[in-house]
Amino acid sequence: MRFDILTLFPEMFERTLGESIIGRAKDKGIFEINYTNIRDFAGNKHNRVDDYPYGGGAGMVMQAEPVYSAWESITKQLDYKPKTIYLSPQGKTFRQSTAKRLAKEKHIILICGHYEGLDQRVIDEIVDEEISIGDFVLTGGELAAMAVVDATARLLPGVLSSEESFSEESHFAGLLEYPQYTRPAVWHGEQVPETLQSGDHKKIAEWKRKMSIYITFKKRRGMLNKAKLTEKEKKFVEELRDNL
Repeated sequence: MRFDILTLFPEMFERTLGESIIGRAKDKGIFEINYTNIRDFAGNKHNRVDDYPYGGGAGMVMQAEPVYSAWESITKQLDYKPKTIYLSPQGKTFRQSTAKRLAKEKHIILICGHYEGLDQRVIDEIVDEEISIGDFVLTGGELAAMAVVDATARLLPGVLSSEESFSEESHFAGLLEYPQYTRPAVWHGEQVPETLQSGDHKKIAEWKRKMSIYITFKKRRGMLNKAKLTEKEKKFVEELRDNL
């Protein structure tokens, strides 16, 4: 898989996405990531890529041509069109299901906006999808792009040690993750649940599933409406509603 990121600040990515699991996976060649500086396509001696908005208003708008030229520098050598995503507060909210869908793509281009956003004409011409990481506004799309790359790349085969590493995580199956514990078995007077120390894999699996439902009920109850629950699990949720 290949990621290309169009940004005004490529140096922001190199340290963050070059570390830990994602950095090691990139070094192994599991996926490729490239950064293109939009300013390199400004076409003026000051490398200016923004201008005042037509119709007035606060702030500046990124011009269409530098963004388009940066995008074209990647796509003109390809015999296919990569999926092009604009990180925008107006986009659809990024979810785990989005990451799973994007992980199936061959090539993704992420465009990081700044100022008051991009000239609408370049959005209309090259963008396939707009994505937001939440209902708030950042100073630029770089942090959002990092989140999208991290969440998507870790789902690629070979990035994590096994599918179990992410298939039991929060949001993957529509539930939040069960509580996690490690050594020592007793800390500050609190003991790790006996079931997790039993070695009985069936009971442990049942405990994890039940606790995932319980945690989801307490913290993000609305998620249970979309989760696939057995009849027994639905009764457990009803008991929680009656007792909590």
